[in-house]
Amino acid sequence: MLQLKVPGQRDLITLVGHASAVTPGEYVDGTGTWVVDRQYGRQFRAETLRLSAPTSPAGIEKYLGSGLVKGIGPVFAHRLVDAFGPAVFAVIESEPDRLQDVPGIGPGRATRIRQGWQDQKTIRDIMVFLHSHGVSTSQAVRIFKTYGAVAIDRVRENPYRLARDIRGIGFQSADKIASHLGIAPTDPLRVQAGVRFALLEATGQGHCGLPVEDLVRDTARLVDVPADLVQAAIASEQAHGNIVLQTIGDRPCACLTGLALAEQAVAGRLQALATGSPPWPPFPPDAAIAQAEARLQLTLAPSQRAAVHDALTHKLTVITGGPGVGKTTLVRTILSILAVHGVHPVLCAPTGRAAQRLAEASGHPAQTIHRLLGAQPGRGFQHDEHDPLTADLVVVDEGSMIDVTLMHHLLRAIPPSAGLLLVGDAD
Repeated sequence: MLQLKVPGQRDLITLVGHASAVTPGEYVDGTGTWVVDRQYGRQFRAETLRLSAPTSPAGIEKYLGSGLVKGIGPVFAHRLVDAFGPAVFAVIESEPDRLQDVPGIGPGRATRIRQGWQDQKTIRDIMVFLHSHGVSTSQAVRIFKTYGAVAIDRVRENPYRLARDIRGIGFQSADKIASHLGIAPTDPLRVQAGVRFALLEATGQGHCGLPVEDLVRDTARLVDVPADLVQAAIASEQAHGNIVLQTIGDRPCACLTGLALAEQAVAGRLQALATGSPPWPPFPPDAAIAQAEARLQLTLAPSQRAAVHDALTHKLTVITGGPGVGKTTLVRTILSILAVHGVHPVLCAPTGRAAQRLAEASGHPAQTIHRLLGAQPGRGFQHDEHDPLTADLVVVDEGSMIDVTLMHHLLRAIPPSAGLLLVGDAD
């Protein structure tokens, strides 16, 4: 949010938008719409912003004295403007040795000023380049924060990498930038990006991959190219390790490599967790179930008794069924029995609301899977096989809501000796 002085306006106007940095004294050129915010009143909501250096002596002094350029504060900003006037920017950029003519500026400070000016100029050049190729200001800021000083080279080299590397930039946005850069509709880079995007879109429907014939059809429709170009792109993506081809049933299928590896790892971890004896000492399950029924004042149906018996005698158990079949009752009964035997359970669910329901129904604390694993933005999770959870039993509710990647991270963090109880609907 900026407060700006606009010619012809007596009061400052409020502008809301995205920019890498805004410095006092700069000129702001924006396009957007006027809105009335309930809390802050009338505002200009900018879709694009272009910043330019000031031209008046007062504006230049404020600009340089803002801390934008290392080595220049308010005092030296005044001296520089007094010495060079509006030509100060050209002096810093093209004749930096002349800076030493200003009292108090020696070789060291002159070097810092020249380097600081070059750093901020690089940012400006990147923003101008991105704006000129159809990138919104908010996207440009994310691109610069991701790639830094080499952003222009990265985008020119392959604009479709933006869809892979930067949150909030999808295939369509990257395709628009590529078009501005003159990349042809049939360019292999574009078709390969289309293959990855089609597979990514399939994950929204719960798929880890697609039959190759479906992938060819969907990608050809998406990027509007012949099927033979898509087939060549699939072969190239496989050669570069971006996708994996495997036969499922009798159909060749393609999967994004990360998802394929996660899916295989999930299967392997489940298989390992299912082997061996539970971590709690053996005890007569039927007697324990009868005692729990009396303690909890409930009567289990024969199928429920069988389910509890299985959970008490196996390391890995799945409790599934539709609403109202008694899954929560089973979990409460199992935890009640294991508590008598000193078992330390950890309860979790994919969402905060599901975790709260699980805690209320079971009488045990529960949290989201992300919180349990110690999610660290941009750095993954704290807990994994090298720093596993402290638990004898991990109970996971709403299991059908967990995607393959999150399940992979969860299973990595469960100690090999612990038990796992998965609860959810038929999916």
